[in-house]
Amino acid sequence: MRALFWTILSLALCSWLVAARADTYQLTDGTSVSGDIVLFNEAGITLRTPSDSYTNVVWPLFSQDALKQLSQNPKIKPLAGPFIETPPRAKNTAVSVQEVTRLKLPPQQSLLVALLSSSVGFVALLLIYAGNVYAAYEIALMRARPIALVMGAAAVLPVLGPVFFLAMPIRRETALETEQPTSETPSFVVPGTVPVAGGAATAGIRVAPATGAKAQPEAQVFQRGQFMFNRRFFETKFSGFFSTIRRPAEKDLVLVIKTARAQLIVQRITRIATNEAYFEVLQGAARQEMMVPFTDIQEIQIKHKDA
Repeated sequence: MRALFWTILSLALCSWLVAARADTYQLTDGTSVSGDIVLFNEAGITLRTPSDSYTNVVWPLFSQDALKQLSQNPKIKPLAGPFIETPPRAKNTAVSVQEVTRLKLPPQQSLLVALLSSSVGFVALLLIYAGNVYAAYEIALMRARPIALVMGAAAVLPVLGPVFFLAMPIRRETALETEQPTSETPSFVVPGTVPVAGGAATAGIRVAPATGAKAQPEAQVFQRGQFMFNRRFFETKFSGFFSTIRRPAEKDLVLVIKTARAQLIVQRITRIATNEAYFEVLQGAARQEMMVPFTDIQEIQIKHKDA
């Protein structure tokens, strides 16, 4: 009997010690729960209460103090940490203004001096000057003016020189052609007699038929400035010159191409590209193919080969 008494007393003391060391956790609804942690996971914690029963508490039901209490356990901290609210940080309303280093503005000066004082500006001026001279070259071709004169004026007076020649009308060069007599003076012959010196006759005057040369078609002239010389222009105006065998009406015609350096007598257009044309040119007794850019052509004539 005495042994049984001491056994019951020992069990009672153990249960009392267990209940005494059981942890108590505050809940969000104002209540509390006590017990030993048996199991914990992402859903919550399973506690064994002092009455030897089990209860499950999900994480959102724990108060912030209880969550901080549970997070002291390193194994539970990763699960309880996301539910702990972070206190707001105090806003720093004080604004500190610091001095900054400012770039100094360049001294005021003219645009030309400013461009010359910079390497980039100097290169830009050179490009503008080169474009001015090239524009003078194109204006000289379009207005049929001496290229050296127009480009020299552009070199001395940039912009103003090309503008002056651009405002001038196109110079038309007219060639004076001397008319050859197409018929001989009619001779007066006296029938039955021999004409004497000086064309005098004694009787019976008759008019001898006159012998004359065949009339030639007038030359067609196409000048730069009045026409745009390009691939479509040649294919439209001179389609008959692309064929090796020409039509009877065009077989005696030739093209005269005038450039700034030479005058070419063209028998046939061999081929044509986007920016240039290839001509079969008569050089003495031989024929050779020559390439001429469209920008070099100043005038084109269609005329008879004997004109």
